[in-house]
Amino acid sequence: MKSFLMLFLALSTVRADPAKWEKDIAKFEERDKKSPPPKGGLLFVGSSSIRLWDLKAAFPGKNAINRGFGGSEVEDSIFYAKRIVIPHKPKVVFLYAGDNDIGRGKSAERVVADYRRFVKTVHAELPETKIVYIFIKPSLARWGKWPEMNRANQAIVVFSKKNPLLDYLDSATPLLGKDGKPNPALLQKDGLHLTKEGYATWNKLVKDWLKAMESAPPSGE
Repeated sequence: MKSFLMLFLALSTVRADPAKWEKDIAKFEERDKKSPPPKGGLLFVGSSSIRLWDLKAAFPGKNAINRGFGGSEVEDSIFYAKRIVIPHKPKVVFLYAGDNDIGRGKSAERVVADYRRFVKTVHAELPETKIVYIFIKPSLARWGKWPEMNRANQAIVVFSKKNPLLDYLDSATPLLGKDGKPNPALLQKDGLHLTKEGYATWNKLVKDWLKAMESAPPSGE
């Protein structure tokens, strides 16, 4: 009963407003009509850390699709999944979300519960698609929220290990300096978004993950 109550509270407080992203989503759809991206690629979805990521330069020839929109939360990616994720039938979905969620007062439990819903939504239509959660990053602007963010990251690690179609990238540790705090050189002046050097660390993580996936033997061997 206690665990049920905690889950209920996590889901019932602090709600996003997906409708405010309608114009952004419509732009994606219009762009896709004019130039449909090939299916079976890599799709990156989530908040501004995705939107600002130059995926084509980072992953040439990988058919990397950018579906990042503003200050979105996990709920927003769930709401629009059938319009900006499912139609592309990606081989892999990389999600970066949860940063804004906790920044706006949601709990780690709520982020994890919403991530579970995102996974369920995608796998209901694309049961063979791999989903990779990119850790919520530590930042100077939200350093006070880092313990809660890290709790969400670690809980998603536990959840991901239960399903071979789920994985995660520790995109947080490389952003920390020797003092255990966010490295200012990897963050923009706002203390929140990544610099070119910050994205370089993320590029390497994704490339290493892709290389490992491509070299792994087929399941069952």
